[in-house]
Amino acid sequence: MAYRILVVDDAAFMRMMIKDILVKNGYQVVGEAADGKQAVEKYRELNPDLVTMDITMPEMDGITALKEIRSFDPDAKIVMCSAMGKQAMVIDAIQAGAKDFIVKPFQADRVLEAIRKTLG
Repeated sequence: MAYRILVVDDAAFMRMMIKDILVKNGYQVVGEAADGKQAVEKYRELNPDLVTMDITMPEMDGITALKEIRSFDPDAKIVMCSAMGKQAMVIDAIQAGAKDFIVKPFQADRVLEAIRKTLG
């Protein structure tokens, strides 16, 4: 059975890029969210194996969403995504419990490496 993944990014084309990489490599994208608030709701509803989470989003940012998800599911596997040059945010995300970090623009091999490593 394919791993079930929730893709979270406020930019529809970024969600599409990640989804494309995942589906072509045998993963199942079970849901998408455009902000952190939706991400938390979708996580509760879908209980995915892994989440790719953008950091900078409206409504609720990715780090807040990460903390909220991990408050009710400490085993949640979340890989953060963000644009270049956000080192402080990367550190915050890892300290908050993110398993890995992918930098935009996405490179398929790096996305897949982060996901394989996180899923074990």
